[in-house]
Amino acid sequence: MNNAQSLVERLTQKGLTLGSIESFTGGLFAKSITDISGSSKVFKGALVTYSKEAKINLLGIPADYIAEHGVVSYEVCQQMAIKGQKVLGVDVAVAFTGNAGPEVSEDGGNVGELYIAIVYKGQVWPIPLHVELGREKNREYAVNAAINAILSII
Repeated sequence: MNNAQSLVERLTQKGLTLGSIESFTGGLFAKSITDISGSSKVFKGALVTYSKEAKINLLGIPADYIAEHGVVSYEVCQQMAIKGQKVLGVDVAVAFTGNAGPEVSEDGGNVGELYIAIVYKGQVWPIPLHVELGREKNREYAVNAAINAILSII
């Protein structure tokens, strides 16, 4: 049994719902969960807010907040999770922002600088990562780290 399957089963047992707010992962977390049979009972949706404008327009994160902290920051990731939880109406929300590579982004953030934030029961869990495995492996690593973190939190 893989960890995504374990997560879907645990959420189902607890009657909890899940949603994701993704940037550098581009929906990979949502795909990992929805590849599991029965995930529709717990997974309510995902927002892929890849651009700064999407974070502003879809989530309502103020532009000046993003400018102050940088789009690749834990502060912005935390806001993505908090606001995304409300938009999606879920018990557990996970957000991802960062720079998977291969180049330093114009919005800042070194290659492999990744942030995950999980919101559950009014608490936010930060997961800062620095991973230099290449673009695809960085994305996969972050998704797996998030799944394992959610399993331990719930």
